[in-house]
Amino acid sequence: MKAFGFLSFGHYQIGQERSMLHQALELAKEADAIGVNGAYFRVHHFAPQGAAPMPLLGAIIGATKNIEVGTGVIDMRYENPLHLAEEAAALNLLADGRVALGVSRGSPEPAEKGWEAFGYATGEDDPKGAGMAREKFQNFMAAIDGYGMAVAAEDQYPRLYRPGTPLPIFPHDPQLRKSIWWGAGSHNTAIQAAKDGVNLMSSTLVSEATGQSLADLQFDQIQNYRAAWKEAGHDWTPRVSVSRSVFPILTDRDRELFGLQGQGGDQIGIIDDTHTTFGRTYAGTPDELIDQLKQDKAVMDADTLMLTVPNQMGVELNASILRNFAEHVAPALGWEPNTQGRVTGYEF
Repeated sequence: MKAFGFLSFGHYQIGQERSMLHQALELAKEADAIGVNGAYFRVHHFAPQGAAPMPLLGAIIGATKNIEVGTGVIDMRYENPLHLAEEAAALNLLADGRVALGVSRGSPEPAEKGWEAFGYATGEDDPKGAGMAREKFQNFMAAIDGYGMAVAAEDQYPRLYRPGTPLPIFPHDPQLRKSIWWGAGSHNTAIQAAKDGVNLMSSTLVSEATGQSLADLQFDQIQNYRAAWKEAGHDWTPRVSVSRSVFPILTDRDRELFGLQGQGGDQIGIIDDTHTTFGRTYAGTPDELIDQLKQDKAVMDADTLMLTVPNQMGVELNASILRNFAEHVAPALGWEPNTQGRVTGYEF
């Protein structure tokens, strides 16, 4: 691990949307000042959680100097891939490359095929929208890579192109591909991300249950990803992130709020009709956390650790979690503050 950021689910009570968004912005500003490397946000629909991320990410970019901004993850089933490509390019250009845009098929939503309400229908052979998400992702990547996504018309006003000329989307950012991450829930999807030439993002759960710990499952996932990356012959070094719930305990308040959360282990459950391994919560003194996280092979093998934060508990508390981790835990794990430059992946 060389970098860490916070991952917010953007929970709020209905009617408190404004407060949630402003608190997200303020937490990002506090994190930037602490030296935290990233501010990342979940994207969900039809629920009182963070949804449309681009306005928030743009606001954070304008209010900070060093922190990376991103998503974990955008559900491609709900997206127009070319519009998303335009927005992503504009954001990355404004951010001077400080973007880590995580995308994937997405997790289950409260709406029945909610993407259809957004105008994107799937057939009976694709009930969960996986095929549609895959096709949209491929179009998204082709668009950001500058391929022609339409052709010039015979009659144009104003006349800009020779009729039939392939037209790419604008703006175009040739570096944007290196800011795209795939949220992989399994070994197979991690390998596919490597073949596709995008960074790897792995959550606090893996949609596999073999009896191994989440840390070991994700470590294997990372190794498979890197082997597939080498085999694909890409000419740049990708990044890898994993997410964890980590609460340093330094005060009586910390102990009261989080002390009991570190007593459990990984759990096995079913989500989206799939047996899934859910990761444990880490809560303890700094020395305890350092020992425990050093034994978490996935945390140590990934370049970036995303700390899930209880955003509904306010800016001050969440900033204290990040500050305590930065001051008392992260340096022992290899952390490099955001003032030392952009995060890079480990060579392999």
